[in-house]
Amino acid sequence: MPENLTAIPKLGVGLAYQPALRPFLETRGDTFDYLEVVPDILWTDLGAGTAPRYIDDKAGIDFLRRVAGDRPVVPHGIGLSIGTAHRFNRGQLDQIEKWHGWFQFPWHSDHLAWNLAEHGVDELNAGVTLPLPRDQETLDALAPRVAEVRRRLPVPFLLENNVYFFSMPGEEMSDAEFLNALCAQTGCGLLLDLHNVYCNARNHRTDPFRLLAELDLANVVEIHVAGGMEHEGWYLDAHSGPLPEPVWELLRHCLPRCPNLGGVTFEMLGSWFVEMGGDRLAQELTALREAWHRWQPVPSHLVEVAA
Repeated sequence: MPENLTAIPKLGVGLAYQPALRPFLETRGDTFDYLEVVPDILWTDLGAGTAPRYIDDKAGIDFLRRVAGDRPVVPHGIGLSIGTAHRFNRGQLDQIEKWHGWFQFPWHSDHLAWNLAEHGVDELNAGVTLPLPRDQETLDALAPRVAEVRRRLPVPFLLENNVYFFSMPGEEMSDAEFLNALCAQTGCGLLLDLHNVYCNARNHRTDPFRLLAELDLANVVEIHVAGGMEHEGWYLDAHSGPLPEPVWELLRHCLPRCPNLGGVTFEMLGSWFVEMGGDRLAQELTALREAWHRWQPVPSHLVEVAA
């Protein structure tokens, strides 16, 4: 287990920010303990060779500062593309370093994936996070990049297990073996997305509890949960509503077994908010907080306020 994970603050239950949720965030702040934000949606990347390259959404960032108040803001990036072969996206890292100056977050995360690829003299963005081969060559490529992230930002860095719809031939490790080796060899922590676990298990007809039994849960700093949907014979990680009962079962299994867990984040795309509604979202967050308080200590920032 990476040594830097033993002092993780217990934040509680978080909500993933989407612009469509702004009315809910302004009026129902009592339903969540922290706000997780994909920082990439709050800047515009003008491309390589421009100066400045990134234009920040000042109004959006001011909204986060106002609504978050005394609750933490935790960035969850989608653009680091840490598994890209041809280059390391240090511009993204520059942005996250700036965000740490603004929000002093207790940890940050990105995806164990790639989305940027060479395309002639240009670069192609696939627009989705694509899985990496589970082998030692991949780990050897990731290690110096994780080390650079950890050198530049003085808080734990997490990588999230990815959804995949096919297995690559000749892979050397199982999911759990690869994630355990990743944390052991690089010093990163794990953002365990339980809906991704369920999605992969359902599509590939495997046992998600076997994966959890083989996984070193001491590496888990954050858990993601969400809802999904069927589409043409596949189950999709659509972030489309309340947790299905199998994901609740996975969460109830994990909560008492993750000693360094800092928070559980509910993810939902803003396009589904109208269908779900504020009251149903509040119910889901309340149920998550009840589960959290049953298995984990009171959120540390609330203890400090009470004291």
